[in-house]
Amino acid sequence: MKPRKVPLRKCVACQEMMPKRELIRVVRTPDEEIMVDLTGKKAGRGAYLCGKLNCFALAQKSKALDRALKQTVDEAVYVQLKQQFIAVEQQFIANKGNTNDES
Repeated sequence: MKPRKVPLRKCVACQEMMPKRELIRVVRTPDEEIMVDLTGKKAGRGAYLCGKLNCFALAQKSKALDRALKQTVDEAVYVQLKQQFIAVEQQFIANKGNTNDES
């Protein structure tokens, strides 16, 4: 049987190519709302970040999310995203550990 192809995505902050499941997706919805998307299936334009807080800080400093989402991201949105990112970081790490065990 042919091995399944693993989709790769690039972190907008550190520019490292990783499997899609190992990255956190930030999405700009059609309603112009910016949020963290753990499912990876919400409608809208997406940008991917490593599951590390320092990558999020680098993306904020270099305005990488602004470029990837093709929209200026306000400081208030960055604060909200950072809170969401911290909240999902532990859940994301736990899920990542579960997927590695199954492989």
